[in-house]
Amino acid sequence: MPAVPPPAYAVAGLVAQHLLADNGRAGPVRKVAAGAVAAASAALAVGSIRRFRAGGTTVEPFHPERASALVTSGPNALTRNPMYVGMAGLLAAHALVRGGWLPAVPVAAFVAVIDQTQIRPEEAALRALFGQEYDEYCARVPRWLTGLPL
Repeated sequence: MPAVPPPAYAVAGLVAQHLLADNGRAGPVRKVAAGAVAAASAALAVGSIRRFRAGGTTVEPFHPERASALVTSGPNALTRNPMYVGMAGLLAAHALVRGGWLPAVPVAAFVAVIDQTQIRPEEAALRALFGQEYDEYCARVPRWLTGLPL
């Protein structure tokens, strides 16, 4: 498993967004849209963390082999990775506030990096632990969100 915590990638994305964006001010429509995206993203991530804790399993991203339960309800019924989708959503909300297309680049970079360095190894560990149950979950719930090929 990688040695960089996923939130560190998100923070790096925020820093990159600040460097890439102009210093313009967001209007009310962008602020409301960004607020809605941020609220939904935070709810997704926090809801998933609560489900993991209620299920008595780990949220520790470096040791998915320590998972004691496969969480498939709540936010995990919408996406197999609601915590990562939540982080990407917070970056997207920040990109909306910053404005322009350049602040969206770190969002795409975050998704690509997390998908390759974190999610794929987690999937292998979960498949080894939960076998067919995990395969069935993967068949019905997307890795990111419905409509995204990743």
